[in-house]
Amino acid sequence: MLAMVVDGANQVVKVDVTGLSYRKLNEQLRQLVADGASRIELLNVCGQRYIGTDLGGPVELVIYGTPGNALGAFMDGPSITVYGNAQDGCGNTMNEGEIIIHGHAGDIVGLSARGGRIFVRDDVGYRAAIHMKGYGDKKPVLVVGGTAQDFVGEYMAGGVLVLLGLTLGEGENHRASFIGTGMHGGVIYLRGSVEDHQLGEEVGRAELDEADYRVLEENVSRFARHFGRDADEILKGSFIKLFPRWLRPYGQLYAY
Repeated sequence: MLAMVVDGANQVVKVDVTGLSYRKLNEQLRQLVADGASRIELLNVCGQRYIGTDLGGPVELVIYGTPGNALGAFMDGPSITVYGNAQDGCGNTMNEGEIIIHGHAGDIVGLSARGGRIFVRDDVGYRAAIHMKGYGDKKPVLVVGGTAQDFVGEYMAGGVLVLLGLTLGEGENHRASFIGTGMHGGVIYLRGSVEDHQLGEEVGRAELDEADYRVLEENVSRFARHFGRDADEILKGSFIKLFPRWLRPYGQLYAY
């Protein structure tokens, strides 16, 4: 079922995707974007994979329901907002754009992202930001309102990862172990605390400097606007900075 509402020069399209396969859905999305739709609302989404894959341009995609794996993979410019949870692989290798999730997200969020921003209101699963990297003047950003499971920031090569810990109880540490294992670029800002044994051997701690606080203020302010939170209140919390101690932590394993 497809209904189109024209608002001035902008085309707002609503699509009921009940029973629609992911292949047909993505074919339809690409055609709608090619036809000039500026906002596409998907209703009754239930597990369709690859939504928004390889889309370009300034289109706004709004999802009601639970999208399947690889939401926004290889995306280059659009904005995706999910009113619900998301599954694994959000933003896989995305180049530009924004993904906003009003709920939880699964594993490997931001896998190999090289640009754009991902905001998750609540918690994420395992290996979030794995091999996230920058490209040219691009710097991917992943902001998680809650906490993450093990191996968060694994093999990070660039970009910014922020864990705000808003779903944790007072005095409760972040749960993840092996944080930043293999990390060789980028930076992790963590609001709250972790024990040293939770960190990968490649990760060091540091106090935040003025430049770090500017990065945090920009991205926490964006997070707060998306989810109706108070940025100033969040920024009053205690943050630590995690950084890679070596450029090629496993380089010696492959050298003769």
